[in-house]
Amino acid sequence: MVSKISLKIVTIDMEKNINKNKIWIYVLTVYFICFCFRFLEYFLIRTDSTFFGEAFIHKLLGIIVLFVTAGFLYITPGEMGFLRSKFSKNLLRGFLLGLFCYFLAYTVEIIIVQNLGEFDKLSLFVTSYSVNGNLGNHTEAIFFIICIFGNIINVVMEEGVFRGLFQNLFERRYSFWPSAIFASLLFGLWHCVGPIRSFTDGDSNRMQLIMNLLILIGSSTLIGLKYAMLSKITGSLYAGMADHFVNNTIINILHVVSISEIDQLQTIRISIAQTVSFIIVFIVYYSKTINGCKK
Repeated sequence: MVSKISLKIVTIDMEKNINKNKIWIYVLTVYFICFCFRFLEYFLIRTDSTFFGEAFIHKLLGIIVLFVTAGFLYITPGEMGFLRSKFSKNLLRGFLLGLFCYFLAYTVEIIIVQNLGEFDKLSLFVTSYSVNGNLGNHTEAIFFIICIFGNIINVVMEEGVFRGLFQNLFERRYSFWPSAIFASLLFGLWHCVGPIRSFTDGDSNRMQLIMNLLILIGSSTLIGLKYAMLSKITGSLYAGMADHFVNNTIINILHVVSISEIDQLQTIRISIAQTVSFIIVFIVYYSKTINGCKK
């Protein structure tokens, strides 16, 4: 009897803490807090321009905000997609997806550069990604470790917040696709800070700013949709995290060196990998949806 009463009290508390009419307030409040942290780090602290080469402080703070908010709203880690079941399997799925798509992308890039008579070699060294080209050229082990841990923090925060929390909240009011679109648009806008800083620092002009914003926001929104579908297909965040990790890490450590410059076709490489990846995930999602409807 006591357990039934306790369960009822918890259920009532959950209903009070998650008001469907306040979903946007919850989401935008968390987004604003995380965005402020991101803005401060990019414009004031500039951790990515230091020894670390990664803007990771706002991501760590974002993880704290994520779990504090989830606790306040009585959303469990499992409900957000941090599931123990099939952890290894879903991680492997994401890694294989990312590695396969980038294998194709690097192959195409190398063929193009070879045909131009420019290809020299593939090289391993650590850089920091920038909208105006990669920065740095580090071969020491410590920089590979920082790159790996920085990207782990990045994928936990971004997938946790945008797919785990925002997607979860939106789906309490909307169906999957509107929820995925809303969360992915916020994810796209999340990436506008880099181009804006580049412009204010004088590293790009107004036209370059507009083009960089359009490209980054548009591509990040589509990538967000892919990760939303992955989380729906697998029932967890881990496949998306693994694919996200491969995407962010491989472009920082594996480089196509040509005679005239390094990574001259990096944008094309990323576009190929993400396009192929999106198509694969969409086909799998669509086939599962059709099979689910038939059952």
